[in-house]
Amino acid sequence: MSDMNTQVLLKSRPEGEPTSENFDVVQTPVPTPGENQMLVKTIYMSLDPYMRGRMSEAKSYSASAQIGDPMLGGGVGVVEQSNLSGFEVGDYVMCATGWQSHSLSDGVGVMKLNPGLAPISTAVGVLGMPGLTAYFGLLEIGQPKEGETVVVAAASGAVGSVVGQVARIKGAKAIGIAGSPDKCAFVVDELGFDACLNYKDADFAEQLAKACPDGIDVYFENVGGKVFDAVMPLLNDFARIPLCGLISQYNATSLPTGTNFLPALMRDMLTKRMTLRGFIISDHFNHLPAFLKDMGGWIASGQLKYREDIVEGIENAPEAFIGLLKGKNFGKLLVRVSDDPTR
Repeated sequence: MSDMNTQVLLKSRPEGEPTSENFDVVQTPVPTPGENQMLVKTIYMSLDPYMRGRMSEAKSYSASAQIGDPMLGGGVGVVEQSNLSGFEVGDYVMCATGWQSHSLSDGVGVMKLNPGLAPISTAVGVLGMPGLTAYFGLLEIGQPKEGETVVVAAASGAVGSVVGQVARIKGAKAIGIAGSPDKCAFVVDELGFDACLNYKDADFAEQLAKACPDGIDVYFENVGGKVFDAVMPLLNDFARIPLCGLISQYNATSLPTGTNFLPALMRDMLTKRMTLRGFIISDHFNHLPAFLKDMGGWIASGQLKYREDIVEGIENAPEAFIGLLKGKNFGKLLVRVSDDPTR
């Protein structure tokens, strides 16, 4: 066991886009577990867009990271020491590791993993929070019906890729939106979406209208901004909009300039009787058993595929996270902090 704990601390709060100067990589002694605690060595660390909000002091649904503390987040690791009933040395677990190579846990919110059932990395990806987010948001809020059109932004990412595939499994038409030709090709050729459009194309709005000749029944919102501007005129009567994220706004320091679409949106919400519902997946963990059963079956049958983008080394987490907010990742973004003995 290493004597040192590598940590990525929040050094300062960003104004606008985060930079490497907002982080500090340090070495501290590995903590010793006390009574009813265990020491977990991180193997994979998850990087997710919501972490940008944790860097801010603004009031939100969850506590902010504090200056000088490790960045907050989940990961997968192995128990190295345990004074906690129910957990033994060598157990693989998913827990709140934070951005560090070693962490202490009292077992709250920890899930044991069976490497024989699925790669342990999937516990923070397709079989973890991102997958559950897609599953709940689409099926409980979006409620796609056979033959309807489902559109999802960030379609090659950890959440969007699952949304489109589940929509197809349920008999709906899946239209993806991504940020590069290779991502769009992957979404169609590998994931089986009906189409995928590059939002960076000058005629993106026209392409989207052509791909959705019968309008849009479900729009799974991950992005906001110009993507939603193109989606809004195409929304059908009784359209459903699960609001999962607004990554285009996470680095904003002021309200956007230009046309104010809010009055038009409010009018459409009324006249088209649409439903727009924001959700935070931590409110809906009661859906986890059904999610794991369905998702595990779809993966085993080959109906649902996933892609992981793995960065080597915890010291590279800040750069990878900054890239995530710019759409540079391709698939679920993970940092491999230590060797994975299960692979």
